[in-house]
Amino acid sequence: MKNGIAECSVCHSKLVSPGSKTISRAYDDHKIRVSSKQRVLNVLLVVGDCMLVGLQPVLVYMSKVDGKFNFSPISVNFLTEIAKVIFAVVMLLIQARHQKVGEKPLLSLSTFVQAARNNVLLAVPALLYAINNYLKFTMQLYFNPATVKMLSNLKVLVIAVLLKMIMKRRFSIIQWEALALLLIGISVNQLRSLPEGATAIGIPLATGAYVCTVIFVTVPSMASVFNEYALKSQYDTSIYLQNLFLYGYGAIFNFLGILGTVIYKGPDSFDILQGHSRATMFLILNNAAQGILSSFFFKYADTILKKYSSTVATIFTGIASAALFGHVITMNFLLGISIVFISMHQFFSPLAKARDEQQQNGNLELSSAKDTHRANNDSFINMAAGANEEASHRGESDDRTPLLPR
Repeated sequence: MKNGIAECSVCHSKLVSPGSKTISRAYDDHKIRVSSKQRVLNVLLVVGDCMLVGLQPVLVYMSKVDGKFNFSPISVNFLTEIAKVIFAVVMLLIQARHQKVGEKPLLSLSTFVQAARNNVLLAVPALLYAINNYLKFTMQLYFNPATVKMLSNLKVLVIAVLLKMIMKRRFSIIQWEALALLLIGISVNQLRSLPEGATAIGIPLATGAYVCTVIFVTVPSMASVFNEYALKSQYDTSIYLQNLFLYGYGAIFNFLGILGTVIYKGPDSFDILQGHSRATMFLILNNAAQGILSSFFFKYADTILKKYSSTVATIFTGIASAALFGHVITMNFLLGISIVFISMHQFFSPLAKARDEQQQNGNLELSSAKDTHRANNDSFINMAAGANEEASHRGESDDRTPLLPR
């Protein structure tokens, strides 16, 4: 090759050889296009999640009558799962109609059975979500909506630990420091948030709040990590088919909860529509939309991004609860929110990611250097072996050649 032009040794045709700069530039352009699409998707997911998650505690608060729920929270969760199942079925039918020729049909029995076997792990997060959805209502008995959202941000730290243990995810030191700042922001917001001497369900409020907080943080964190693991482990499966399994399992678990309530309270509690109002209908639709959006987060984005977007929803929740219910936005809340935003900026800043990328690039360069060195050694050994073989052939030919008279 000369001046970037390669010449065939047989036909002597010339071809312009793409240089390393050309290949690198093409790869960079492709990477920019992919990252830009991913960035737009992340923004849309965060905006939608902020609206839905921020509105959820407000709707729960509006559903209470004299500080209590006239309906069974399990019935709301069951109707929510049914709504999500209907949405998954409709989207699956639409996706099947737009399949290309030659693709494996989504609605065939063999595809459904095989996908059900491969995605059986989705039953684990479905069970955990069923427990968590009931805890959402229980937490409203202890805290106002804005405080509930701030407490839910504790899930980020638990999720980070679970991601490191289960999915072997790596976090830089800066990102761990950002998570520590998040906990500080939550603690600042929680100063003097519990009324002294108040009680709930027969135990001191502080004790009941701490117990519910531990369960409220641990259970959904495990559900989120297992959900992300299950969805991404079967990445080629349609997300609507996976949602159908996830929500189907959720509907089954919530229906079992309803049956347990019937056994405990009597047949009158079997009416799943009893005590529902217009606010609870909006709550069901909001919870369904929130669950559907979460599945896109877990499969195409990241669990940490999902929880940080829920943190942003705290502002909307605080403002909405102050405007609708007269809750006071304290200085502690404003300071806590400020620290949380600093934490979020630090976690997703290029500086925090740069260390990971540099480490990965360094490992790749080191591996490439080792491969190059190994290839050079192999090439040298092959050349030496070839030279020895050629010399031996020449020696044999010289021995076999008869001596001619001079």
